[in-house]
This record gives sequence, C-alpha cells and structure tokens, in this order.
Amino acid sequence: MPRIHFSVEDLARVKMVTGLGVVAESVFALDLFNRPGGNFSVWRSRVRVRLGGRLGGIERMTFRRKPLSELLWLVGRSDSESGQEPAEPWQRQVAEAVFEFGNAAVVPYWDQALKHLRAERDDRGRIAISGGMDGLFGTLHPALRWESPVLHVPGEDDRDVHLDDRGLLLSPALFLAPKTCLFIDRGGEDAPILAFSTAANAGTVSDVDSPDEGGQALGALVGHTRAAALQVLDDSCSTSELAQRLGISIAGASKHATVLREAGLIRSARNRNTVLHTLTPLGIALLRRTGLVGARSVVPAGSASA
Repeated sequence: MPRIHFSVEDLARVKMVTGLGVVAESVFALDLFNRPGGNFSVWRSRVRVRLGGRLGGIERMTFRRKPLSELLWLVGRSDSESGQEPAEPWQRQVAEAVFEFGNAAVVPYWDQALKHLRAERDDRGRIAISGGMDGLFGTLHPALRWESPVLHVPGEDDRDVHLDDRGLLLSPALFLAPKTCLFIDRGGEDAPILAFSTAANAGTVSDVDSPDEGGQALGALVGHTRAAALQVLDDSCSTSELAQRLGISIAGASKHATVLREAGLIRSARNRNTVLHTLTPLGIALLRRTGLVGARSVVPAGSASA
C-alpha cells in the first residue's frame, strides 16, 4: 500500500482536474471491459458491436491478460512528453489500438461523461472550501485512508512516497473500475496523479447512446482534428495538454491552435513558457450552434491533419 507523505508545500499544491482526458479514460475502459460482472453489460455489448472484428486485434495488442499497469505509460506521461508520439514501434501500435478502442468505448459518451466529471470536481471543491484538506481527503474515496499528513492508497506496492513539494493532481475517472484508486508517479518535477472512481460510471453514461451529429457537422466545417480541438478547449488548456488530449504531437497541436486563433475561434495567452488557449465568444457560439459545448473527442496519432 503506497503511503503518500505531504509537506505544507504539497498540501498547497494539491489540484483537482475534470478528468485526465479521453486517452486516459480509454486505458481505464480497456481494463474495465475485460473485468467480469458489474452493471456494464449494455456498454460492453455496444462496444463489441461498434468494433466488430477489430476487437480481437485490439485486445491482443493491448495485452488483454496483463494488468492495467502495462498501459499506465499512456496515462502518466510527463508534461514534457505530452503529445509526443511514442518512440518504440510497439508503443505506437499499442497507442493506436487504445485510441481505436476509445473511439468506440469512450467518445460516444464523452458529453455525458464530462457532465458527471465536472459535477464531481465541483462537489469536491465545495468540500475542500468548507472542510479544508482534512475534509477533502477524508471523504475523497472509501478505499483511501487519511491520517494527516499521510494518505494511504490501496495497492500492492508497499512503499512510502514523498512528494518533495510537487503537490498531487487529483482526478475523478468515469471508466475506472468501481471502488478503485490509482496512484501514478510520473517522476521528475511533475506532480503525481491520484485517479479515483466515481459513483457515476460507464454503466451510468451508457444509458443514453445517441449519434454525434453535431460533431460530424462541425468536422465538415473546420476539419475533424480542429473540431476536436475546439471541443477540448471548452476547458481552457495549454498546447501540451491539447496535444495529449488529441493524441497528436505538440507541433501539430500548435499548428491547429494557430489556425483556430487566426479564424477568431480561440485566443492564446503566454505565461512564461506556457501558452494557454481559450475559446472566444465566436468559438463558444459555434460549439453551441452544433450542440457540442462540453463535448470532447479524440483523434488518433497519425490521423489526417485537416
């Protein structure tokens, strides 16, 4: 069981995000798909129908019989690695298989998923404001045990983790197996990640399964990758975060951001070495017109750049 030790600086640098993006949820969904039981039969059936004969190849490529930890390199890439294509050929093949699975298992539900994840983030924020860090960690997840200043996380890795003033990134996860927490130490100066399952899950969001007509219309207008970028930027993010969520290189993300900025759909502001991209009123209006405010998509590495 990892024991996470917090300093005063670490507690000040705890942050919560609205999920880790489609790629991370796709990794979680692969693990969930191959677990027996639970209220996920409808979701699994729809995924099988969407993938058809491709499912067997995806499962072989993504190490079906190995634990979730075999794919955590896709979830826990450091900020400097975000958006970079994997160096090894087998890693690229695995990444493409995960992206293909995610397009069938996660993307169709992403609009609903974001609503649940945002509600979870907002609820936790209110707890932190009223109850402080003791209140937040004490109620974060039933599998966690908070004994200030140490957070006990379930797991086979029995070790003490000292954050060294990096803080901790908290993230709700919709496709993580129920009653599961996942600690990912990215190394270097990047804050480790603690992902935790929520009361809502894949079984909840799959109750509604409607075609993404708005996404198709927007893609026809600005190109599928830039349409996906606009949907991602409903939550402002940096160039590296944009690249990671779209599964493309940082250079590609920068190029698409430039096109969208020149079209007046986003604005970009530099803060030291980071550029933050935000939708303009025109960009928001375009997403609303297509019914895609709050929806995100994912484009596999190597997809068309239009």
